[in-house]
Amino acid sequence: MKIITAREAADLVKDNDRLCVSGIICTAIPQTVVNALHDRFVETGSPKNIRLFYESGVGDNGDYGMNALAFEGLVGELQTSHVGTTPKMKALVDANAFPCYMIPQGVNAQLLRAIAGKKPGVFTTVGLKTYADPRVEGCKANQAARDCGKEVVEVVNFDGKEYLRYLTEPINICFIKGSYADTEGNISIEKEPNVMDIFEVAVATHNCGGIVICQVEDIVERGTLKAHNVLIPGALIDYVVKGDELGNRQCLADPDFHGEWCGEKRILASAYTPEPLSERKICGRRAAAVIKKGDHVNLGIGVPEMVSDVAAEEGFADDISLSIEVGIFGGVPLGGLRICCAQNPLAIIPHVNTFDIYDGGGINVAVLGAAEVDSHGNVNVSKFAGKITGPGGFINITQSTDIVCFVGTFLAGGNKFNIGDGKLEIVQQGKAVKYKKDVEQITFSGDYARETGKTVYYISERAVFKLEKEGMTLIEYAPGVDVEKDILAYMEFKPIISPDLKEMDPAMFREGPMGMKK
Repeated sequence: MKIITAREAADLVKDNDRLCVSGIICTAIPQTVVNALHDRFVETGSPKNIRLFYESGVGDNGDYGMNALAFEGLVGELQTSHVGTTPKMKALVDANAFPCYMIPQGVNAQLLRAIAGKKPGVFTTVGLKTYADPRVEGCKANQAARDCGKEVVEVVNFDGKEYLRYLTEPINICFIKGSYADTEGNISIEKEPNVMDIFEVAVATHNCGGIVICQVEDIVERGTLKAHNVLIPGALIDYVVKGDELGNRQCLADPDFHGEWCGEKRILASAYTPEPLSERKICGRRAAAVIKKGDHVNLGIGVPEMVSDVAAEEGFADDISLSIEVGIFGGVPLGGLRICCAQNPLAIIPHVNTFDIYDGGGINVAVLGAAEVDSHGNVNVSKFAGKITGPGGFINITQSTDIVCFVGTFLAGGNKFNIGDGKLEIVQQGKAVKYKKDVEQITFSGDYARETGKTVYYISERAVFKLEKEGMTLIEYAPGVDVEKDILAYMEFKPIISPDLKEMDPAMFREGPMGMKK
């Protein structure tokens, strides 16, 4: 192991290299080294046409993360699962500056293991009948990918059952982030708020004969790191870089160190203040009603986060287990750019191991958002107006969970409501229809859900649909709402009306606890 500067690390990247960078949103990112590569390209025009691989969204919607590498000429190919927090990189993808392949987040993580073990790929059902399926779009996120002729996934058959095989490619060089290195290159991560797949990245790169570069806060003497805190043995590390103040942050969006994020300390939870009654809370209440005592639940960001608020207000938070895909179990998940951190987590496991749990059906209920829903029960969260965003871990989570609740307002943009006294009054209808004849891109397949016997709900403030064998079925409506005028009139397809159609529980439209117990 050799200690080098960030610029020396950046100088090791060659034209056409396949570069893997760790991180998710604003955490686990070796930003000091990434910025050095940015500076090198701006100053010299090199390296050219690197093939960039990162597992999920790595950025802050501004200049951090992969936004710093968003240059035509620098990037020649991109493999990821999300570009929503990297608008500068997304703009290049949309402009077809290079081919982009949008592979489900959990599959990207498992591909690292396959690359490390020189295995022929990742074989999985994740992605069947979604845009990832080569009979649909084959993970090709833009026209440049469709035109170049490269395939990243294929359909295979074992014992009469279909699977997808996602293909592996060698990694030439990687940038990863740890907390400390000792003088032999052993890497610990005790200050990090999550365990992204830096071990898997390091092994994959090392076993391909590539260069492993790790950015750390500081370098300590051999033998001073606790062995149980060492995630990567020094034999896998080629170079270590000491990060700057920005690069050493737990979360790029927060300059302060939080011991309560990484288990170094626990803080007293502040007095709980319930969220005020709103359309978001109604969605959270209805989704929470699906959850049973002892369930292991995955929550998405946005409206799905209201389930944790409802659980706290109703007093059953300790009766269920909440997790987020980054590998955090328990505690209080944070929002915004700190979404991959949690206050007082009970467990933090490697990101890739989380998807082992999820893919094997290890969660009982998933509550996620839905931007578009169609007549077939398909959901789109990954592409709008021809522009790709990506699914993140959405496909892994939804295809492997027995009960899935998609939550969000019935219409988008401009909704206004009066809520109270056990009913919903619509003051102003939203501007955009979300229940469409066909979604723009299939991120969740209704056909696959029916074939595999999943229970799927589509929950809004005014209507609850269930995916039945016969099709999308309206099973509940909000008190105070006219089904024909306020629901069916704002859909591009006519759903089946359940013969047992009923009002949603009026208690969901009143302030204060509902008395919901598990």
